[in-house]
Amino acid sequence: MFQNTVLGLDKVFKNDIKRPKVILITGPPGSMKSSFIYTLLTSYLSQSNEFGLYTTLEESVTSHMSNMESLGINLCLNLQITDFTDLREESEDVDYLKFIEKMLRHFKKVKGEQFTCFALDSLGALYSLMEGEENKRKKMYHFFRLLRELNLYTFIIMERTQDGDPQLLGNEGFLADGIIYLGMKRRQGRLSRFLQVEKMRACEHSMELHAMDTRMGKIVILGPIIE
Repeated sequence: MFQNTVLGLDKVFKNDIKRPKVILITGPPGSMKSSFIYTLLTSYLSQSNEFGLYTTLEESVTSHMSNMESLGINLCLNLQITDFTDLREESEDVDYLKFIEKMLRHFKKVKGEQFTCFALDSLGALYSLMEGEENKRKKMYHFFRLLRELNLYTFIIMERTQDGDPQLLGNEGFLADGIIYLGMKRRQGRLSRFLQVEKMRACEHSMELHAMDTRMGKIVILGPIIE
């Protein structure tokens, strides 16, 4: 999937990634996690006849689309954006994880094998909505298993402090097929962004830090950072 989506990713991945895959996109605020996923999905889906779903739990669809447009990222008719703002306002007694699972099954039933991509923004927001629930780890295990059963490329955003660990509940790092870290590093007096693949099953990849930039509304991977 990654090849021919974001310019320069061929410097990171030696071979393409096949479905199903559950990939965590981690990083601190401002590291362009949402923008990276959205760029990846719009580029991939615009080249195919497939369908994708991007679910934001805290932002509204309008706000998210405004942010993407301000970066010059093109919209894609094959990618549907959904949010939970109305659901959160209507009732506090909602099993959000079960709601997401029903939504995914619905789109798989309607779209069939065309439904190949799903993004969740973010896991931390989902955990906050599940506050007080028991057996979170068991529920997340079954959720990750469902994502694979539906044969999806899944991208899940997780907040992470700069140079810190992802805010894991305990088993997401083991359950996920891949972990991509988007971070920021001060070089020559300026703060620059980078991408690092910490884990990706069934794929040969670089584990070096690769500089990342935006050029004319496009995210570009520039190459390995030389200290």
